[in-house]
Amino acid sequence: MNTTETKPQLFHCLCFRDADAGIAFLRALGFTERLVVRDPDDPSVVVHAQFQWRDNGGVMFGSVRADDPAGFASRPGVSACNLVVPTDADVDAALQRALDAGGRLVAGPTEPPYGGRTVTVSDPEGNLWNIDSYPGE
Repeated sequence: MNTTETKPQLFHCLCFRDADAGIAFLRALGFTERLVVRDPDDPSVVVHAQFQWRDNGGVMFGSVRADDPAGFASRPGVSACNLVVPTDADVDAALQRALDAGGRLVAGPTEPPYGGRTVTVSDPEGNLWNIDSYPGE
């Protein structure tokens, strides 16, 4: 069996000025840590991290760093990600955990005409997280 078929193949990528606050926020939303690589000279700097979302999804991120050749780290707080949860009640529970972890309510909760329940929060650095019970088609 090809192991790439059983691992997530799509990752949302972002960066944080305060990676430890970002990690706390992601854990509050329900992400689980898969890997965190820190700078050995400055452990507050996350060089690369991967957190899993439910069964098959995730995010990769790191700290803002001057040595970022692609420029990803120069734009913290401008990301948006949609998280699908199993039920409408899970939307409300995830919202409360996000707010407790320093998030800010941006929109909702609402029940859009295509189904499910949705709410948008921002993390402490301004990245948007849409929490949605609509699984898509």
